[in-house]
Amino acid sequence: MEDPLVAARPLWHALDLPSESLSRLHLSRDPDPAVDSSFKLGTAAQASLSAAEFHQLRTDVEQTVSVNARHAVLEFKSEAWYAIDGKLPSGTLFDDIAGLYKTKDNSYVRLHTNFPHHRQGLLNILKCKPTRQAVADALLQWNAVDLETEASVQKMVATALRSFDEWDEHPQGKALANTPPVQLLKIGEAPKREIDGQYNRPLEGIRVLDLTRVLAGPVCGRTLAAHGADVLLVTSPNLPALPFLDADTSRGKRATQLDLTDPKDHATMATLVKDTDVFLQAYRPGGLRDKGFGPEDVAKARPGIVYASLTAYGWEGPWKDRRAPLEKFDSLVQTASGFNVAEAQAYAAYREDKAAPLMPKPFPMQALDHAAGYLLAFGINAALCKTIKEGGSWEVRVSLAAVGQWIRSLGRLEPALAFGEGIPMPPRTVPPHEELAALVTSSRSTGSKGSPSVQLKDTTAIRHAAILAQAPVLEKGAPLSLDTHEARWLPQS
Repeated sequence: MEDPLVAARPLWHALDLPSESLSRLHLSRDPDPAVDSSFKLGTAAQASLSAAEFHQLRTDVEQTVSVNARHAVLEFKSEAWYAIDGKLPSGTLFDDIAGLYKTKDNSYVRLHTNFPHHRQGLLNILKCKPTRQAVADALLQWNAVDLETEASVQKMVATALRSFDEWDEHPQGKALANTPPVQLLKIGEAPKREIDGQYNRPLEGIRVLDLTRVLAGPVCGRTLAAHGADVLLVTSPNLPALPFLDADTSRGKRATQLDLTDPKDHATMATLVKDTDVFLQAYRPGGLRDKGFGPEDVAKARPGIVYASLTAYGWEGPWKDRRAPLEKFDSLVQTASGFNVAEAQAYAAYREDKAAPLMPKPFPMQALDHAAGYLLAFGINAALCKTIKEGGSWEVRVSLAAVGQWIRSLGRLEPALAFGEGIPMPPRTVPPHEELAALVTSSRSTGSKGSPSVQLKDTTAIRHAAILAQAPVLEKGAPLSLDTHEARWLPQS
């Protein structure tokens, strides 16, 4: 029987967390196959869900944490199970022309077109009508890597399909070869954080500015809110909302909008920074420096801060500045780094159909996004521990590609086990499928900017899979819109 901490232990030690605390992390044994995948997604989901250590340092309470693998992989698809007033949110994860297409060189390319400017930009490159068939016909005139390169030049989002071998030989794959899934870097000096109160939850009294969108970053912010943090989601009024995702990933947060190109809003952000504890952002590396909110800027304005950064392909290599960090990028990283080919090969072996053409196969959920979000929250907790024990300002770095590399390092399952015994995801229905019925929780959504205390709508969502014995997570609804709240912090007792 495999050690249930085999994946968690290296993460814990890499972030310099005490070994004795691992004895209080209770993970289900033999977690895979928790879902129908040849990768150990149950192991990955379990290992990335823990947030108790900071609580112990602040309260001396020895907190135990339990995570069930199947519950964890279901939470890895939480956006699919959210309902408002008994209805599923409108829309889908991808728009009608996003997806995988065959190319002239008998390969494939994946397009991301969820935002209008990306959709139109790719249509301009392809010079075709906005239909799947027209896009498919146009892409048969392109080699996959050529289209990927042109899309990058035009600041659009598309990725060529690669195998693991091809990714390992790619300059970006080589640049990431020894990169851990979570990195902590000291970015400034500051006194040790004072423990100045009695706390009932791990992150009570911690203020978080969440400048992220789509899945990975918002999942991180949602996790911090569930453990007691005051999370203020800040989005731009110039960007479109994402109703399919925003409702679920905003649970427990307050939401406001600021245009950082507007001097008044920029000044408001600078004021918020001075009283925040965690600055969470998912712009491309260096993307906020021009606005005065890079890691060093924020650490200078607020000594002792934790600056958490999320990106797609990391901070080194030729792809470090690619546009993906603000966009939906899990599927793109899966495609680029070999997972779609490897999963397809395993499924073909299970089906024993060697004559059939190999069709790229994605994970059954956006596993890189969710794992990255939880690992970023884990890194934030570790950095907060350092502010107590050592002082200083810290940056936490997580990239989807490095998280994928970590999942790959966990090993594979035999195809017969993966697809013969792995349980598929339940259907997305209202009322929820019987497996989900025991795992959902009900709450109320928050009201308008003028009256934030008003509760207007009933919401249901899958419960958080990490169970803390002494401090159950907060299960709250989401803001009704992205401008529901004022751009200010809640008063602290």
